[in-house]
Amino acid sequence: MTSPAPTALPPAFRRIGWSNLAAQFSEQIALAAAPLAAVLLLGAGAAETGWLQTAQTLPFLLLSIPAGLAVDRMSRRGLMVGAEAIRALSLLAILALLGLGNLSMPWLAALGFLGAIGTVVYSVAAPALLPTLVPRAQLAAANRWLELARSTAYAGGPALGGALVGWTGAPAAYSLATTLSVLAVMLLAGLPREPAQPHGRRKLVHDIAEGARFVAGHALLRPIVLTAILFNTGWFVLQAVYVAYAVQHLDMSATEVGVSLGIYGGGMVLGALGAPLLASRISFGTTIAIGPLAALCAASVMALTIHWPSPALAYLGFFLFGAGPVLWSITTMTLRQAVTPSGMLGRVSALIMTATFGTRPLGAAIGALVAQRFGAPACLLVSLAGFAAQFLVIMASRVPQLRAVPDAEPA
Repeated sequence: MTSPAPTALPPAFRRIGWSNLAAQFSEQIALAAAPLAAVLLLGAGAAETGWLQTAQTLPFLLLSIPAGLAVDRMSRRGLMVGAEAIRALSLLAILALLGLGNLSMPWLAALGFLGAIGTVVYSVAAPALLPTLVPRAQLAAANRWLELARSTAYAGGPALGGALVGWTGAPAAYSLATTLSVLAVMLLAGLPREPAQPHGRRKLVHDIAEGARFVAGHALLRPIVLTAILFNTGWFVLQAVYVAYAVQHLDMSATEVGVSLGIYGGGMVLGALGAPLLASRISFGTTIAIGPLAALCAASVMALTIHWPSPALAYLGFFLFGAGPVLWSITTMTLRQAVTPSGMLGRVSALIMTATFGTRPLGAAIGALVAQRFGAPACLLVSLAGFAAQFLVIMASRVPQLRAVPDAEPA
């Protein structure tokens, strides 16, 4: 394993890079283990795994804005440490229930909800903390290395989680996830304390409204948010039923399901590694647009499995889901950090997360309802419609026309 950050970036960033790698590995192992444990140990079907996904993503909708307000007022380092500690405790509780033989779907959902609270706070605080540790000229490189660490976790975490569940059972997967989460807490605790946020007397409603006006009025952020809303809705309609669909309709084993999710991460790794080469050959806006295009192609490939139930098609679809959208993550994060005032980064990140990640429980609930009424294959068609819409939205905007990262909000 190599360091997730190059020596040219500040030492504090390297600590964030390692903690991000550990936290992301922990999360991906646990996310792969949860639906597999539900299907294989608790006898859950597509609808039940859909509701499980809803519970595990609901904090993104409910808590992103409160987290953003906290990030603009409190120590971002302290919030990240506390957030990861919450996730570690939730994983430890699941591990204890498995050991006692008392794990149930309600417990799995409730503790998944608790762990996601930690993910929400961490995800809002990290983009706001990064510009205080890394010079503006290095933000794109820093974001790329963070995405590379995340991609590595997406490649190895699900495959490892699926293999552990399939070979030795869920306790081994949750033991490793808990250990990695505790390691992330320790790394984050070693970050330097940042200066206090100069907020004075500010009103919550005013702060939220100010951030919302900024995002809604920005010619570049507005279509990016709408595209991300449609992407996440379509993605979680698919994610809600994928494990049950793969096991019951594609005859895939737990290990093969983990491998397919690992291939998704492998696509992310290749996309992140190829980002500098693409950036040197095509425009910034074109790089952003590759993500929605690749997602549409991936959803089309997944829909083909309805008529040709081949694991190979699922592998190809998940590779495309990883390789293209990771470019979107890197470039749109850089764009957001470049055009947003420092004092608003927490609120803007929270609002964008609420609008985009907040659609995850909506997508999962749609997947559960569609699967319950029409079956899991219908969810793949609903997901495809969402990915078609997100591609049309971004292509109709000014974003693909950007030649480079803008210095300020366009007129």
